[in-house]
This record gives sequence, structure tokens and C-alpha cells, in this order.
Amino acid sequence: MAERKVKKKPGSPRKRRKLAGKSIGLTARELLETASPSAVEELRQAIDEDGGKVLATYREPFGGQWLVLAALSIDQVEPTPYQRNLSDAHGRKLEGVIAKLGRFLDPIIVVRRESKESNTRYWTPNGNHRLAAMRTLGAKCIIGIVVPETSAAYKILALNTEKAHNLRERALEVIKMYQELATLDEASEETYALEFEEAALITLGLCYLENGRFSGGAYHPILRRSDQFIKKSLESALEIRRERARALMDLDKTVVEKVEALKAKGLTSPYLKSFVVARINPIRFRPKDAAPLTFDEVMDRMTKAAEQMNVEKIKVEDLAKSGGAPEE
Repeated sequence: MAERKVKKKPGSPRKRRKLAGKSIGLTARELLETASPSAVEELRQAIDEDGGKVLATYREPFGGQWLVLAALSIDQVEPTPYQRNLSDAHGRKLEGVIAKLGRFLDPIIVVRRESKESNTRYWTPNGNHRLAAMRTLGAKCIIGIVVPETSAAYKILALNTEKAHNLRERALEVIKMYQELATLDEASEETYALEFEEAALITLGLCYLENGRFSGGAYHPILRRSDQFIKKSLESALEIRRERARALMDLDKTVVEKVEALKAKGLTSPYLKSFVVARINPIRFRPKDAAPLTFDEVMDRMTKAAEQMNVEKIKVEDLAKSGGAPEE
């Protein structure tokens, strides 16, 4: 007789994840036992030539990859162009803490980049606030962990969990990274699936670049199920992405018109846009065994449904039943 599963009671604590069955990585003594490879030695020399000072080279304990701990001239370090904007409150807090302690204890992660057009030699993908705080305090240099592989700058954002991103921040990071990567090689979107997280963020990022107040949260659940990575080079796919963003923003204009019409009827609620989008969502009640709809099919059906929506037939009770989260 099959064993019945016991349902978890609401509010009961989640079980902790089990530890790995065996230890991996390096021991403390192994981090410095072998000689560093030529690429790391070349990086050491480049840092010295840039006016910095290498403090140590070592292998990180999990994957055994080589890293360089160095003091770098603060004038040569800049944040990568594809990360969230500075938070003034977070920056001021860091400035106060560093000044009060009189110590900088949290090295930033950086990669070295060659550039003939700029004095900047180092990019930090997740040390923007610490860098800005040290600059404001007048520091001459900053301690950084230099990753030899420049490509790591695009992956490190995934490790940046110091502050939860909202949808807008995530989408803007992704599209700025996308635009930078499109200039490097002929790789496709799928090549950078880890960095981009999901295809929907690319399209939404373009919408946010066009309109910083775009209500992407209303459409995100639908896009996650319909917007797929494009199997073309990033440069070629970017124009398709722009077309998708335009289609989404055109749909949003029609949705906003319906929302305004509902307000004119006397319906007031923070859920109005979510309500309208839910009513025209072609995926909501689609059978699980039905073939998935493409992005273009979804946009086409939603646009037609929005245009045909008769707000005069919508009652207060309909809105009360819808629930859902308010738009951003």
C-alpha cells in the first residue's frame, strides 16, 4: 500500500536543506601550494604597471580558481554599465559606517579591461556602493579581488544578493548587459541564459528604457510563459526584441485607456490594471496539454481582447472577485 504524504501545516517552519554528502574544494593549505599560472602572473604585472599593488594571489576554496587580491587606484575603477543605479540611502549608510570604523573591510570584486579610450582599467560588477562611498570619503585606493577572466563580470551579478532587486532593476540590468555583450561576439541569447535569467527581462528592460514608469509587473507573469530566448546572435536578436517591446507598449496604451474608462465609471482600485490584464490574458485558462502560444500570438490575442473589451458591462463585483497584486 502506497504511503500517504503528510500535508504540511500552514505556518510550519521550512525544513533546512541537507548538507552535501561529501566535502569538495580545497583545504586551507592547498590555496597556496601550487605556482600560479602564466595568465595570473601577467595580470600581476599589469596591475603593477597600472600603478596598483598586488597583495596576494591565491585559489578560491570552492572551485580552485585563481584570484588576485590587490590595492587599486580608485580613479581607475568604475562600476559596470549594466547594474542598478546607486541608492542614495544605502550609499550614505556605508559612508557613515566606514568613517565610524575607520576601516574598509569588504573588498570589491573587479575585472581588468583594456581600453584605449579611457583611463578606467577595472570594472566592478557588484561593488558600486562601496566604491562610491570610498570616493566620497576621499580614499586614494581601494582593495579589490581581481578575477582574471573578464567574462566573469557578466556572471557575478547573479551572486549579488545584498539587496533584493525589484522587477524594474532586474530588467534594466539585463538589457544594459545585453547591449554590452552584443558588441563582443556572435553568441546567442541562450549562451547567456544564466546572466539574463529569463527572456522576459530582456523585453521588459527595453520597455523600461523607453518609459521608466512602465508597469511591467502586470505583464511579467504572462511574458515568463510566452517570451522565449531568440536563436540568433545578440546583435540580430536585438531588433526583434525592440519590436516585441513596441508591441507590448502599444498593448499597454490600450490597457491604460480601458483603465481610465473604468475610473470614469466610478471604479477606483489599485488593482485596475491587473484586473484588465487578467481579463485579456489568453494563457490564464488555457488547457495544460495545449500547444504553448508564441509571444506574437499572445500579443495579438491580448490586443484584440483589449480593443473589444466593453467596460460598460464590468461591475464592481467583478473587480472585487479579481484580487491580485496592485501594479508597481
